[in-house]
Amino acid sequence: MTLLIVLIALALLFDFLNGLHDAANSIATIVSTRVLAPRYAVFWAAFFNFVAFLVFGLHVAGTVGSGIIDVGAVDDRVIMGALGGAISWNLITWYAGIPSSSSHALIGGLLGAGIAKAGTGVIVWHGVVATSAAIVLSPALGFALGLMLMLAVSWIFVRSTPHAVDRLFRGMQFVSASLYSLGHGGNDAQKTMGIIAALLYAHGESGSFHVPLWVVLSCQTAMALGTLLGGWRIVHTMGSKITRLSPMQGFCAETGGAVTLFAATAFGIPVSTTHTITGAIVGVGAARRVSAVRWNVAQGIVVAWVITMPAAALVAALTYVASGFVLP
Repeated sequence: MTLLIVLIALALLFDFLNGLHDAANSIATIVSTRVLAPRYAVFWAAFFNFVAFLVFGLHVAGTVGSGIIDVGAVDDRVIMGALGGAISWNLITWYAGIPSSSSHALIGGLLGAGIAKAGTGVIVWHGVVATSAAIVLSPALGFALGLMLMLAVSWIFVRSTPHAVDRLFRGMQFVSASLYSLGHGGNDAQKTMGIIAALLYAHGESGSFHVPLWVVLSCQTAMALGTLLGGWRIVHTMGSKITRLSPMQGFCAETGGAVTLFAATAFGIPVSTTHTITGAIVGVGAARRVSAVRWNVAQGIVVAWVITMPAAALVAALTYVASGFVLP
């Protein structure tokens, strides 16, 4: 029982770090456009991250808990390995200011630890294929929606004065940022819920795989607290290094990202909120002109995306092996 509590605490630590690491996803655009000061933006984002469980079902939690590796193969060492790989990668990329994916770090960690225990036969391929496809599709959809929204809004307000447009979209950004934070909390917090639910099932604490309410509330709280502390290094990368944003562009990026997250969460696909908002930001920048996007920065981010899952999987496999010396 003591080990179970320790592992649950470790999972909630990952969720906290997820909120810390991915705070930029929720607030980078609204901070960079100076609609909200950072200290107010994090409270705004934390609130909508927390209440997300009231809006969405738990399909993503089900995918992570039983749709990546066989739930029958999950034990304490597998969970420790998965969380060790994901947390290590999160800390490395957070320190370096790289907006990598906490989601895919966790998926990679699960795969690495699971394969270290039982080989490739433990993989649930349909879940892994859907999640891997989302690495490409979620930023692509965010890019397309951000680009199309930017073009549509620019055409609609072509005869308006810049001052009137700026004033309107400064208000509209409160709505779009709220929706994006809601989508972020709905998709990201559920991944840790799935991990804890699988752990409870492995310990026989639940007769079937399901997510208890206390797990839902604990994970949403941990993520909200992480968001409150923020990730200012990554806010700078997301909000200004890729491209400079106006309130209208911020609105289009947040709305495009929110639509993508809402759709993925409805289908139970654990996507990367980092990938999604990055694609949307690049899309609105490209709508202005291709040279408005700092493609060298975007290229560095993509490289981090590609190596996240294998890097986290390798650390998770090593953690799984090492845990054999201290765990039964």
